[in-house]
Amino acid sequence: MSTQSPAGIYEALHALDNAFDHLMQRLNAAAACYAQTLPPTWMFDSELTPAAWFEQALMDLWYVNGQDGRETRNYIGIVAAEPELLYTLEQANTAKSRFSMLLQHLKSLYPSHLSEARQRLAERHPDIDTLLQRNGLARLHLKQCWRHIPIAEASVARVRFAWYSSGRSIKRLSVAEAEQKLLKLDTQAAHVQIQLRKLASLPSGEMLAQVQPQAPLMRANLFFTEPLEDGHTRRALNVALPLIVPATQRGLPHLTYPPTQPPSERTRARRRDEKIEAEPFLPSLRIHRYR
Repeated sequence: MSTQSPAGIYEALHALDNAFDHLMQRLNAAAACYAQTLPPTWMFDSELTPAAWFEQALMDLWYVNGQDGRETRNYIGIVAAEPELLYTLEQANTAKSRFSMLLQHLKSLYPSHLSEARQRLAERHPDIDTLLQRNGLARLHLKQCWRHIPIAEASVARVRFAWYSSGRSIKRLSVAEAEQKLLKLDTQAAHVQIQLRKLASLPSGEMLAQVQPQAPLMRANLFFTEPLEDGHTRRALNVALPLIVPATQRGLPHLTYPPTQPPSERTRARRRDEKIEAEPFLPSLRIHRYR
């Protein structure tokens, strides 16, 4: 049977529907457990009550008007959770993993049906009618569905929150690929002609690096009360959702708070052994040469 058979497509969509239903059940259970227990909580830059903030963090699964498709909304904070809440959140993460796996399966085998799947899932949301009437939200943000809730693996004595503004993605390009990208720009413009001449001076086999700075993100440095089984005493996590730590008698661990806004410039010194030249070779495309 072909992978593009109607039966195969139906099976993949149906499995994803069920996984989404289960995910919504797990998220609702976690939000309800939080509301019942009201654990010690610190929230970064929020005026909501802790219960409303936590529920919003879990249930914010939608694009808003004008939102960049690559952008996700963050809910930075920390919760000292008792075992029952920890369990419900671990179950939610398990449901997120299954949802993500089935979504990737659909994308790899039936990519033309991704839009249909997104619409089906949005319509299955238990609060879809209320959401549409209140906010006009209808487009599901799949990454915000499957991104995990960060959970510390052991008791934490101290957490230091800090902005990380030095992240970047790097894509390797051949000279020919870089030329094709330049030719899509206004080739009559003087600055593009200059870059085409510069590119023509390079050996055809040289590889280049296209560098994309990433948006600032929050990083949590966790200092554990006792060494872990692997001997480590600390972990660094990028956090977009509330950080969950096991509850102790002292409540929240000692916190180092971040500034309200991320730094405007790069916060890490450049490494002496960095392989990419600091100045772009083709500024219009953020393409650099390797040293």
